[in-house]
Amino acid sequence: MENKNYLYQQELLDYYRHPRNKGKIDSANFSSGVFNPSCGDNVILHGIIQNNKVIDIKFDGSGCVISQASSSMFTEKIKNKTIDELEKISVDDILSMVKIPLGPTRLRCALLVYEALKSGIESYKKNAQAR
Repeated sequence: MENKNYLYQQELLDYYRHPRNKGKIDSANFSSGVFNPSCGDNVILHGIIQNNKVIDIKFDGSGCVISQASSSMFTEKIKNKTIDELEKISVDDILSMVKIPLGPTRLRCALLVYEALKSGIESYKKNAQAR
């Protein structure tokens, strides 16, 4: 298992060093951020939803390898998903994506993007109802 953990750590480092979908979307119709006061990490999601589907998603923020790499991985995973599909994503889905054991502190880092998504979708749905 040690060799597999090494490979998974290398994958995380690649996502950290070469993030996918990092940046902002000026025309986003939802944005949501989460800050972890215990370590200072933060993740902000910017997305465009059309016809109930995420057509573009980017993240911004700063922090450790876990928070930033999981954000990069997660944005790849959720692009082109419907709101219904996004609402079914669980903590276990995030953990299976990260693929290494995480203690309580690192778990929180990995879940920042998940929390930002949940908050962003909730906000998007409220705004859509108000229109």
